[in-house]
Amino acid sequence: MDAFFAAAEQAAKPSLRGKPVVVGGLGPRGVVATASYEARRFGVHSAMPMGQARRLAPNAAYLVPRFAFYRSISEQVMELLGRLSPLVEPLSLDEAFVDLEAGGLADDSAGALVVGERLRADILATTGLTGSVGLAGSKMIAKIASEEAKPDGLVLIEPGTERELLGPRSVRILPGVGPATGEHLRRAGMTTVSDLAEAGEDELVRLLGRAHGASLYRMAQGYDDRAVVAERDAKSVSVEDTFDVDLHDRVRIRTEVERLADRCVARLRASGHSGRTIVLKVRRYDFSTLTRSDTLRGPTDDPVVVREAAGRLLEAVDTTGGVRLLGVGVSGLADYTQEDLFAQAEEERAAVAIAEAGAGAGADAVEAVGGGAGGGVAGVSGEPESAGVVAVERRWAPGHDVWHAVHGAGWVQGSGVGRVTVRFEDPWSAPGRVRTFSVDDPELEPSEPLPLVRGECGAEA
Repeated sequence: MDAFFAAAEQAAKPSLRGKPVVVGGLGPRGVVATASYEARRFGVHSAMPMGQARRLAPNAAYLVPRFAFYRSISEQVMELLGRLSPLVEPLSLDEAFVDLEAGGLADDSAGALVVGERLRADILATTGLTGSVGLAGSKMIAKIASEEAKPDGLVLIEPGTERELLGPRSVRILPGVGPATGEHLRRAGMTTVSDLAEAGEDELVRLLGRAHGASLYRMAQGYDDRAVVAERDAKSVSVEDTFDVDLHDRVRIRTEVERLADRCVARLRASGHSGRTIVLKVRRYDFSTLTRSDTLRGPTDDPVVVREAAGRLLEAVDTTGGVRLLGVGVSGLADYTQEDLFAQAEEERAAVAIAEAGAGAGADAVEAVGGGAGGGVAGVSGEPESAGVVAVERRWAPGHDVWHAVHGAGWVQGSGVGRVTVRFEDPWSAPGRVRTFSVDDPELEPSEPLPLVRGECGAEA
């Protein structure tokens, strides 16, 4: 799916169509989950700190994720994929591998193209959103093709042309080559995939270790024999970084652990899960590897909770001599519950009902949609508020759906200092009008998202 969370919000909110939209945690430590293509033109991208995104695109609309809404759309897409083949491997809410051969629908490239175009049309008709399709003989190349197809396109890479395609590309295009590995290879004089192929397996094993080096060499040759696994059940989500120079400063190590925790939570949320067990991995200067874990009372996707747990685990690890690798993971995964989705820091857990997703918003923080995309009406920030007022106002998360007894369906554009600003529109209307109410207005209440396609409404007695 193309810029999935942001595209879903634009489809649901006519006033945001064609304008920059950023979805993510809106607290001071929040990160971007998805940015619309309009926002990406300003340099905003996934996993970027929200503060940096606001500096790059101050007039964008900044919205809290609505995971239940995204999941409902994802289920529709996955159902369409299931009609193509019994082998569908979901990677996240918005991405999956499909084995067309197992479905008996595509014996050659021409047949695959027909299936791909029909799938794109079905996704648009069913959800009102666009998706991009990559067709190839292996998962790795299909993934690359789908990225090249974005947005709203289809790319087929003929079997037998993989090595020619990959040769001039950056090593970063290959799975498993992140910033640290990419820099390590660059220092060894390898910047393109053809450089890896020419270096040979022995050299890559020497640089990266047996498993990683051998795997990377095969991928540089265009080989990927991984099968599509139906109903892929993730056991854990984790991220790790290897540092070019061993870290000795304890404060820097703690900062890196917190950064990894935030990245891990972003990936956890993208997969549609929360988890109970926090895992810290530390590889020391002598290549000895220590793993520590802490199991919480219940599943969470709160970055503050994960950061704090990982920090506690770090306190029990001796980093004398230096650290060459750090990793943070979450296991014991569970599907989202409403409480998991919008879990907050401990001091915010006394707040009422559904709080905004994102980490650590302070007691005096007020979130609002940027003026450029929001029609010039925003909340006001900066005055301390009583705990009682904060508890009420946090019900009105930017982007969430509401219903007014007089004005009908709308969504929260911003809130603060006892007021909530709402734009009244629905997925099928023209851009709507903006009105401001008291946060305790009895005629205003939270509501469920409206479907993007009219045919999904059904009939009610």
